[in-house]
Amino acid sequence: MRSAPKLPDSAQRVAGLLAALGHDQPIVLLAETGKTSAAAAAGLGCDVAQIAKSIVFRRLADDAAVMVIASGVNRVDEQKVAAIVGPVGRADARFVKQRIGYTIGGVCPIGHLEKTIMLVDADLLKLGNLWAAAGHPHAVFNLTPAQLLAMTGAPVADVALR
Repeated sequence: MRSAPKLPDSAQRVAGLLAALGHDQPIVLLAETGKTSAAAAAGLGCDVAQIAKSIVFRRLADDAAVMVIASGVNRVDEQKVAAIVGPVGRADARFVKQRIGYTIGGVCPIGHLEKTIMLVDADLLKLGNLWAAAGHPHAVFNLTPAQLLAMTGAPVADVALR
């Protein structure tokens, strides 16, 4: 019997956080990177909409990290986000790693280094289950929209570009 591949350190950290929350779904390692929603969905055999992607912005007023967890099929409307949290700009890879604690492509909705302002895309609530990054570009975990809201405490918002 082959043992499961060892999780990368960042994904092991997420596994510990999930266990502490009582989440019973394992972290899945994708053979190919899940850096894009389409790639992750292809690797999982699910619909792109089920990918709960984490998009990080920088709030201009105070340099705070703002994370939007959006459906993989949606583009995030920065103006809608700004109407809720104040004007935002793009966050580069360095900012994301320093403030959130994960590398782009593996940004998990939980376990951030600093308090993060968060919003959850209302479109995710229409789905039965979701897949979110688990701290590494090859690592994901399954959860329901209700579990996502419980884990993050984030409010639901209409953030999709239409």
